[in-house]
Amino acid sequence: MLETLEAPRVKRFAANVAGRDFAVGDIHGYFTRVQAALDAAGFNPSLDRLFSVGDLIDRGPECRDVLDWLEKPWFHPVRGNHDDYVVHFDTCDVDSWIYNGGSWFAGLSLPEQQHFATRFAELPIAIEIETAQGLIGIVHADCPLPSWEALRNELETPESDERLAHVQTRCMWSRRRIDQFETHGVGGLRALVVGHTPLQKPVRLGNVIHIDTGGWKDRGFFTLLNLETLETIPSVPPNPFSHR
Repeated sequence: MLETLEAPRVKRFAANVAGRDFAVGDIHGYFTRVQAALDAAGFNPSLDRLFSVGDLIDRGPECRDVLDWLEKPWFHPVRGNHDDYVVHFDTCDVDSWIYNGGSWFAGLSLPEQQHFATRFAELPIAIEIETAQGLIGIVHADCPLPSWEALRNELETPESDERLAHVQTRCMWSRRRIDQFETHGVGGLRALVVGHTPLQKPVRLGNVIHIDTGGWKDRGFFTLLNLETLETIPSVPPNPFSHR
């Protein structure tokens, strides 16, 4: 089993007083499409920041490009369930992973796989960003606890126990909120931004905003969420039958 030293599970960011902050949905190896969305929004890499809800790899043709993106000082992802496969590549359910787009990883050499695992182990489970209007939280799938403070406390517990593993798993895998259309929200946040479940357009349930609009799919598109205004780009979903 590969031993990896995991970084803090919660990463904090001060307010961006010079530029804009955006969040983007699941990328799944389509970084060229993400860059096109950023260009269309006038993204300035010298001033602006991009936060990702995770699932950086699998399914798309540009999975190896993730290492270059992780070096960009303005790009800040949380860990999605597909990213977590990479961290635990030597102990995870490989058959399920390959079935869901992980065959590219199986083609890497062992040193390459270990390098990817080391880099992905540095990804936090949760990110919080200060804005002038209040605190924004980001996890891949959902916050399984009623408040952000409760989640933060659980994730920052130094002991690696079964409860912590359960909380992390739900942060990366849970679809309960969107499946049951729960609207009670998460306490202590202006908004929680999540992905994981591809939708035809962004959906807001209470203060939880689901922004995975399937930019990795043939008829999907990448949604950018302005974290200051909570406005989405594009403001109107494009015609799903238009050609790229």
